[in-house]
Amino acid sequence: MSAKQSATQTNSDRLLDRIRQLNNIGIALSAERDTKSLVEKILKAAIDLTSADGGTFYRVAQPGQIPAISGRKNSTDDKASQDHLVFDIVINKSLGIHWGGTTGSSIPLPTISLFNPDGSPNTETVAAASFHRGATINVEDVRATENFDFSGTIEFDRRNGYRTQSTITVPMRDHESRIIAVLQLINAVEDDRVEAFGVESQLVVESLASQASLALSNRLLNKDQRKLFESLIELIARAIDDKSPHTAHHCRRVPELTMMLAKAAERQTSGPLGEFSMTEDEEYELQVASWLHDCGKIAIPEWIVDKATKLETRFDRVNLTDTRLEILMRDAEIERLRDRIRRLMDDKSSPSNPDADFEKKAGDIRAWRDMIRRCNIGVESMREEDQNELIKISRHQWFDMDGRTRSLLTEDELKNLLIPRGTLTPEERAMCNQHIDITIGMLESLTYPAELARVPEIAGAHHERMDGSGFPKGLHGSEMPVQSRAMAIADVFESLTADDRPYKKAMSLSQAMNILGDMKVNGHIDPDLFDLFVSEGIYKRYAEEFLDPSRIDQIDFDSLPGYSPAHD
Repeated sequence: MSAKQSATQTNSDRLLDRIRQLNNIGIALSAERDTKSLVEKILKAAIDLTSADGGTFYRVAQPGQIPAISGRKNSTDDKASQDHLVFDIVINKSLGIHWGGTTGSSIPLPTISLFNPDGSPNTETVAAASFHRGATINVEDVRATENFDFSGTIEFDRRNGYRTQSTITVPMRDHESRIIAVLQLINAVEDDRVEAFGVESQLVVESLASQASLALSNRLLNKDQRKLFESLIELIARAIDDKSPHTAHHCRRVPELTMMLAKAAERQTSGPLGEFSMTEDEEYELQVASWLHDCGKIAIPEWIVDKATKLETRFDRVNLTDTRLEILMRDAEIERLRDRIRRLMDDKSSPSNPDADFEKKAGDIRAWRDMIRRCNIGVESMREEDQNELIKISRHQWFDMDGRTRSLLTEDELKNLLIPRGTLTPEERAMCNQHIDITIGMLESLTYPAELARVPEIAGAHHERMDGSGFPKGLHGSEMPVQSRAMAIADVFESLTADDRPYKKAMSLSQAMNILGDMKVNGHIDPDLFDLFVSEGIYKRYAEEFLDPSRIDQIDFDSLPGYSPAHD
C-alpha cells in the first residue's frame, strides 16, 4: 500500500471512528436525564472529538436566572440586563480546571452581556457574536484577529500561565430555532502542537451541537413541564388548605413527613422493611401522591370538614338553643312578676313563695344551658348519663312568637348533641370520608407518564387500615403499598399534632405519640413503620421543625403503647 493510500485509509478510519463516536454520543445524550450531567457530556464529547484542550458551555439566561458574582451588581434598568451568557461549565485539561457542572464548584467568571448599554447587540465578544449571528465562528489565533475582543481571554491566560490560541464557537438551537446555549472549544491539539480547528473538526462540532441541542431542548422541555405540573399540584394543595384556615398546612406538611418515613424505611437493610426500596421515579411518584392525597376535599363543604362543634352547620346553632333558654328565663321572670301582683291583690291562687319558684326554674334553665354547651363540644367518648340528661332536657317546651308549643331541642339538634365521639353525625362522617373517593376519581381521570402510574393507588389508600377496617376499599396491610402505609401515619400524626383544628385542642407531642401507639396496638397503622417512626426519631425531627416548642415534651418510651424500648 502506497503512502498516499495509507494516509487515505487513516483519514477514512478516523472519519468512521468519529461517526461511531457521534452515534454513541447521540445515544448517550438521549438517555441522560440530569441536565447538569447532560451539559457536561456535551462539552466533554466536543473536546474529545476535536482533540481540544478545553472548552466552555454558556447558557443563555434571562433576568432573575443570572447567578450573583462577588463584587458585581446586576442592573435591570436597561436592555443590557435582559439577556446574558452564563458560564455553566469550564474545562481545561492542561490547567486541570473543571468548574461548574456536576462538580458543584462555582465559576469565578462574570457573565457576558448579549447587549450593549444602548441596547445594541454585543458583537465584540466572540460568544455573543456567535449568538447574534446564529453561526459558527472559527478563530485561528485570538491574538492575531481584530474582529473580536479577546482581552478577557488574554487576561485569563496571564493569570494562569496559559496561552489560548485557536477557538471555535458554535450556537445551539432548540426545537423552535431559538438559541439556548453557546459551545466554545479552545486549542485544537495535533501531535502536541496547537493548531486551528479544521473543517472536519468544525463539521463534527456542528453535528454534535445539533444532536446535543435536541437532547438538551427535550430535557429542558421536560424540566419545564415538570415545573408546571408541580406548580399545578401545589396550586391544588394550596387551594384546599386556603379553603379552610383550620387546615392551612396539612397538604404541605404531610408530604414532608411521608418522605421522611419512606426514606427511613428505604435505608433498612434487614427486617420486615429490608426489601423495600424506591427508585428516583418512585420517590417522585410518592411526593406527587402525598401532595394530592386530599385533593378530593375541594368538593366537600368546609362546614363539614371544619365542623368544630356538634351543633355547627354554617354557624354554631348553640346560639339558637341559648335564645330559647333565654325565652324560658324571661317567661319565668314574667311569671314571677305576675305572681307578685296576684299576691298583692290577695289572689289565693298565687304561690306562697314566687321568688323561690323562680330561682328553682332559673337554676334548672342555667343547668340545661351548661349541659347543652358542654355536650356541644366533641369528645373522645360521651358519657351515657350525659346522653340521658340531654334527652330529658329536649322534652322541655317553650312558646314561639305565634304561641305555638315547641320542643327545646329539635330532632336534628338532639341527634347532633348525642354524637358519642367527635362532632360529626354518621351522615356527615360519610360525606367527609367521601373525599377519598373523590380524590381517587380525580386522580384516576388524569393521564400519567409511566413513572407516575401508581399515584391514584398510593394516594387513595392512605385511609386504609392494617386490619381492613379502613376506607374506601377495606384493604388489609399486605394489600397496601408501603408508601401508602407511610402516608397513613404521616396523615394521622400531622392531624394529631396540628394546633389549628377547631374541633380539638392542640395536643402535646407525648399525647399524639400515645394515640399513635394505640393505633398500632389496635391494628390501624403499620407496626413496623411505627417502630421505625420512633426508633429513627422521625417524630422528633418533625416536631422540632413544625411544632411550637411548648408542646414538645418528654416521651415515656417504657409506657408508650405498642413500642418496646429494645428497638430504640
